[in-house]
Amino acid sequence: MIHDFVLFDGGMKKLPRYHQYFGVKAAQEHVVRKESGIIWHTQGSGKSITMVLLAKWILANDPHARIAIITDRTELDKQIKKVFANAGENTIERARSGKDLMFKLSQPSPRLLCSLVHKFGRSNANEMDDFIADIKNNPPTVVGNLFVFVDECHRTQGGKLNIAMKAMMPDATFIGFTGTPLLKQDRQTSMEVFGKYIHTYKFNEAVKDGVVLDLVYEARDIDQRITSQDNIDKWFDAKTKALNEYQRYELKKRWGTMQAVLSSGSRMGQIVNDILLDFSVKPRLSNDKGTAILIASSIYEACRYYELFQSTSLRNKCGIITSYNPSYSDIKNEETGEDTETQKQFMYATYMKLLGKNEHTITETSTEEYEDRVKALVYRSPCSDEDLDRSF
Repeated sequence: MIHDFVLFDGGMKKLPRYHQYFGVKAAQEHVVRKESGIIWHTQGSGKSITMVLLAKWILANDPHARIAIITDRTELDKQIKKVFANAGENTIERARSGKDLMFKLSQPSPRLLCSLVHKFGRSNANEMDDFIADIKNNPPTVVGNLFVFVDECHRTQGGKLNIAMKAMMPDATFIGFTGTPLLKQDRQTSMEVFGKYIHTYKFNEAVKDGVVLDLVYEARDIDQRITSQDNIDKWFDAKTKALNEYQRYELKKRWGTMQAVLSSGSRMGQIVNDILLDFSVKPRLSNDKGTAILIASSIYEACRYYELFQSTSLRNKCGIITSYNPSYSDIKNEETGEDTETQKQFMYATYMKLLGKNEHTITETSTEEYEDRVKALVYRSPCSDEDLDRSF
């Protein structure tokens, strides 16, 4: 415990919880045998710290060992680098491109690096097939005993990107990490790609231990027409609680047609109105200390919701976090009729407005910088640390 499991995270001394300890111990046996596998620890239970503890043990016990940590989102890539740096592993480096990644792997250092899985790929399926064939015929040089930690190993870490990754690093040992409940087809694919489970720590165990909070699900049914006078009355009462009876009476006369107004919009508009109602009547949201996440089914839909919120009281209090990076090449061949706009054009225009950019000034980092600013605003919320922990 003293030799292998004491960690200083940003100056704070930490010891592992039991699931992290036994997870690392089980993984050590796989590492010695150079056997791949999956560590399934539920979300919020400290997978990043588990990665750090295992990585430090590998590097300390094998002078020829090198570790590549592969994620599928820029946000996770940055987060991993920060976690390792806070734990004293300041030599970790991020690969800037696929070419840079392979160059780093062909050199004896750094011993610790992180990269996006997309750096193993090409832009379309035909190019990808040719790319994989070329790699298999001319495998790149990889120096050292390579161990690959694959974060969120159930998502884009499978398929052709995974084939390319393994072709580039044929002798590497792969350790998959995930905390997301797997669908049956995802579970089978993950085990085929990465091997059997090394260690598991499931959601119900984490809730029982007090490591994460239980999920409380409130079913919502947003009808196409809002016919509940009770909801309208609650919304009105919340909005007018600071007024006297006469003022409330006069205002209510003006809002006599509100039910018809709410019932006239699209389904997305009804959902926005329902969210506005929650922010008006629920204490956790109406006291200016609460935060909320609205998950859309597509990037286009996220942009539509963002546009709808711009005409509400939340217009300066919402942002978009997606994988989309606007590029003029996305829309240059789009054709529309008079006064119409394609989905791609709408997405592009929305991002141009929220970034305050045009096609001549947009860069690949513009969206990343915008998202960092949005997330920083959330973390500067006036609520307590405890409230923040419960909010996310």
